[in-house]
Amino acid sequence: MLLHIVARGKIGRSPEAELVVRYLKRISWPTKLTELSERAALPPAPPSSVTVLLDEKGKALSSMELAKTLEQWRDRGTREARFVIGAADGHSAEERAGADLLISFGPATWPHLLVRPMLAEQLFRATSILANHPYHREG
Repeated sequence: MLLHIVARGKIGRSPEAELVVRYLKRISWPTKLTELSERAALPPAPPSSVTVLLDEKGKALSSMELAKTLEQWRDRGTREARFVIGAADGHSAEERAGADLLISFGPATWPHLLVRPMLAEQLFRATSILANHPYHREG
């Protein structure tokens, strides 16, 4: 299953961008990063995909819960999981309504430049959990 991060705005050359690349390289599953302009419409979802919006109103998943969710999607034949990071104003009501899942990194407000590496790390952690890799230490 492809893990696809879709982010509005450009990250450029920055320490945050380096972290994103570092974590995406560690993931054994196929990955992709797409940057959209701040006002660009979200491309239509490919067949057999799920769309996850990172949203302040979303559910805060533990790393284990994220891993179990990815496992369920993978096992049912999902070909792509798109994780969409919005622009400064977040997502439209239409995008929220069309999403399969809304997730949050808690009640704090995070800069978009930090959300990308945080998401990449959590995807690495979740896939490591599923591979029984010792990176994640539960409890």
